[in-house]
Amino acid sequence: MDGATLTILAIFGVLAIALYGLKGFVHALKDFIDQLPEFFASVRRAWEAWQELKRARREAAQQEGSQSHPSV
Repeated sequence: MDGATLTILAIFGVLAIALYGLKGFVHALKDFIDQLPEFFASVRRAWEAWQELKRARREAAQQEGSQSHPSV
């Protein structure tokens, strides 16, 4: 009978530890999911800044090219 009691206590102990770990994982996953909108907004802002930089460089190169070859 003592062996059966210890087995039951061991099973429930392992189950409690597993549930505690699962709770921590779900909490971490929730935090990760909550941060996704901010992450995607940041990626969008970085993409727009990169496109603006490329556009400004292209315009500067065009202006530089038109100034170095004056029209007659």
